[in-house]
Amino acid sequence: MKKAISIITLVLFSFSTYSQTTAQESEKIATFCKVWGFLKYYHPTVAKGKLDWDNEFTTRIKVVSALNTKQEINDYYSEWINSLGKVNACKKCNNEIPDSLQFNLDLAWLSDSTVFTQTLIDQLQFIQHNRNQDDNYYVQQYKFVGNTKYDNEKPYVDSIYPSYEMRLLGLSRYWNIINYFFPYKYRIGQSWDEVLVDMIPKFKDASDTIAYHLAMLELTAKIHDSHAAFNTKYTNQYFGERWAPFRFKIIDNKAIVTGFYNDSLCKINDIQYGDVFLKVGNATIEDIIKENSTYIGASNEATKLRNMYYVIFNGKTDSVTVTFERNGVIGEKTLYRYPFKDFAFSWSGVDKKDTCKILEGNIGYVDLGLLQPKQTEAYLNKLKNTKAIIFDVRNYPNGTMYNIAYFLNPDKKPFAKFTYPDMSYPGVFQYTAPYSCGAKNDSPYAGKVVLLFNETSQSHAEFTLMALQTAPNVIGVGSQTAGADGNVSLITFPGNYQTYMTGIGVYYPDGKETQRIGIVPDVEVKPTIEGLRLKRDEVLEKAIEIIYEN
Repeated sequence: MKKAISIITLVLFSFSTYSQTTAQESEKIATFCKVWGFLKYYHPTVAKGKLDWDNEFTTRIKVVSALNTKQEINDYYSEWINSLGKVNACKKCNNEIPDSLQFNLDLAWLSDSTVFTQTLIDQLQFIQHNRNQDDNYYVQQYKFVGNTKYDNEKPYVDSIYPSYEMRLLGLSRYWNIINYFFPYKYRIGQSWDEVLVDMIPKFKDASDTIAYHLAMLELTAKIHDSHAAFNTKYTNQYFGERWAPFRFKIIDNKAIVTGFYNDSLCKINDIQYGDVFLKVGNATIEDIIKENSTYIGASNEATKLRNMYYVIFNGKTDSVTVTFERNGVIGEKTLYRYPFKDFAFSWSGVDKKDTCKILEGNIGYVDLGLLQPKQTEAYLNKLKNTKAIIFDVRNYPNGTMYNIAYFLNPDKKPFAKFTYPDMSYPGVFQYTAPYSCGAKNDSPYAGKVVLLFNETSQSHAEFTLMALQTAPNVIGVGSQTAGADGNVSLITFPGNYQTYMTGIGVYYPDGKETQRIGIVPDVEVKPTIEGLRLKRDEVLEKAIEIIYEN
């Protein structure tokens, strides 16, 4: 018995020692990534792009990993900085930044005396206060909008499963871009420094191609941004490239069939509209959601469920046993899965609706996903004398918002303001003046305005909703939108694997946020399983009910 206890104690001690060593190594690498990124965007010499800064990373990280004492590491950093050349005093640098613009800036780590000697702290802070003020080779801005682009980052096209140094380079590149140029870093919900430390072993120790690609997928999901899509051939292989032949919506941790990718294959599988699936294999839908949540990027939970479309039923095998409920009866059967190309599916004509129509009771209806700019004036004039107009924004509009806002409003109305990265001080964001919609209009629309939206309303849809919310007699019906507004910026990992982030901040004129929160309805209505079974549009029904009540 004593021998068994000794063995257990030895195993626990060894595991504890290993964990401590791994944590210390991750902290050391994390500090290197932060110093490398800081110099990349702040040091005047590095910013010119004349050094191969990626090579500096992959070469020097091996040296830093081999150093052990604080003094050795600090001496190495100091020598590295000195080798970059003298940094001159900056007369143009504005170091008096108001707190209101520093919500995304976090450079407190430069002064961490537990990591850095005072000599190195002084060097880093001098660079901060005398930072690059010219163009930066590694980051540019789109004109007129202000979101960043990274045209000079090397894609390393052949790096499908690169060396661990190159994998960590990809992590560091992404982490530093988010750290300095993601306008919503402060809304991530977790310390971005902690994310770096946590992800280092997943990138460094990724045992094969799929493990590396899952690490990239998990990292991009960490910023909780519905714009941050990421998929590769290898992530698709992980989730499975064989699909169930139907579309579905997740409600109450159940998957309900809402349409077909292929009618014939659904008949073969005896799939009916409104079937409710409870299990796939031995796992409940809830279990599958929890198991894969870390890989699904989205600004909020509603959008995360929306983005689970390739996770719930996909797999590597030709078939799977499923548990489902139909008409109150629970059954089990074999569901066959297919390559998606076998469906010969096209989104054209799916859930086809009228662009514009007049409903019973003289209520106008406009589908903004179908309405084209050249149609806008004629359709709005057709609806001018209606009792109310329902604008359906459960889609992606086509740039019609300003014309509609003019039609609805008697005067010019501010509806949004933005933040954009201050390139003279990476990590600082500046606010624009409020943007307005509408203009002087002596005969604005006099009826009630109802806006319909849900988790499919994203980006330009949310921006459109903000503009239309300025109407005098408006009400929003539906549920939380995707919570990702603003022009996007492309980020490239080694291997030429690409993802996006929201590149500018979008706020209401009073500063109220939209990121992760989305557009919040005045009256919340979500589809129910029973409503979907009956093919009812419960959100539209509620809108009509509200119009009749007033």
